[in-house]
Amino acid sequence: MKKEIEAITVKIETTLTGEPWFGRSVLSILEEIDPAKTSIKPAGEGHSLTELLYHMITWAEFTLKRIEKDPAYDLAASEEIDWRHIDPKVHSWKKGITEFKSIHKKIISLLLKKDDSFLEEKVDFRNYNFRFLLNGLVEHNIYHLGQIAYLSKFLT
Repeated sequence: MKKEIEAITVKIETTLTGEPWFGRSVLSILEEIDPAKTSIKPAGEGHSLTELLYHMITWAEFTLKRIEKDPAYDLAASEEIDWRHIDPKVHSWKKGITEFKSIHKKIISLLLKKDDSFLEEKVDFRNYNFRFLLNGLVEHNIYHLGQIAYLSKFLT
């Protein structure tokens, strides 16, 4: 049976590109932001828009690598690049959005090949299952989208 897997993939897609309950989708907001403002830190502190985006990428990639059962990309690998130093030559806003989309597309594609029993499997390096991880990914994206939307308006 794939009923719950399909519901989770719809939730991911709706959050990213659809018409979610909470307002505008993640990508509709990310794609309208002026890249020239994405490295600014309010009052010189906190996180820039680019830092927030790459933080979201880190944990989406962690989710992808756990689904793929990639032993080389473990929790330490994610933690090492979480809140990474942003090099504008490497970590551009446009590149980040492309990477964010690509990772989520891969996650959805892999999930659609699984059945609901996969959701009960324990996630490597964590004490919870894939149901918790996937719902957490959606919540994490929404949480940081709120910060991004607020910061973007503040910088305008």
